[in-house]
Amino acid sequence: MKKIKISPSILSADFSQLGNEIKRLEEGGADLIHVDVMDGHFVPNLTIGPPVIKALRKYSSIPFDVHLMISPVHKYIKDYADAGANIITIHPEATTNLMESIDHIKKLNKKVGVSLNPDTETNIIIDYLDKIDLVLIMSVFPGFGGQKFIPEVVEKIKQLNEIKKRRNLSFDIEVDGGINFSNSKTVVNAGANILVSGTTIFKENNGDIKKNINILKSV
Repeated sequence: MKKIKISPSILSADFSQLGNEIKRLEEGGADLIHVDVMDGHFVPNLTIGPPVIKALRKYSSIPFDVHLMISPVHKYIKDYADAGANIITIHPEATTNLMESIDHIKKLNKKVGVSLNPDTETNIIIDYLDKIDLVLIMSVFPGFGGQKFIPEVVEKIKQLNEIKKRRNLSFDIEVDGGINFSNSKTVVNAGANILVSGTTIFKENNGDIKKNINILKSV
């Protein structure tokens, strides 16, 4: 059976208790901590920056999966690497030279992710798939938590998984946006092996994080 990793999004956490929330996620069996960084420019919301990530790092030993929704992204990559990101995911539209930004992340000894918005074609990253560690498929338009899953992205997950198999590549396929107990099986069957979830993990079953993570892992 395929091993499913869960990367809870702290966008749905209690921001006044972020350190404790991250501890709860690790104790609950999370594989990664998903950190959404938004600049109010590339996406219509503002979240956290490097100082907060650095402060949170001491609360967890598991990898920080940092999704940069900022533009221009290239000049800020080192700041997030230094703050404690283990995986740095960027959008092709947010850099003038995707290969240069990928190389920059690699030279900082971090894993590289590239994210595709619901309306971004897979073709835009075809030539980079052998150079990256992760593709993050957005199943909502980024900017806010708690949105409804866009089912049309399932075909994109399948398409990406076919390419991965055909070319014998090893990148992870991560899906983020509206992931819940009823659609998680669909995206896993399509080829995803990392699920990002916020509202479901923090709110379902009276906030029983461990139970919610286990349900998502068992699809």
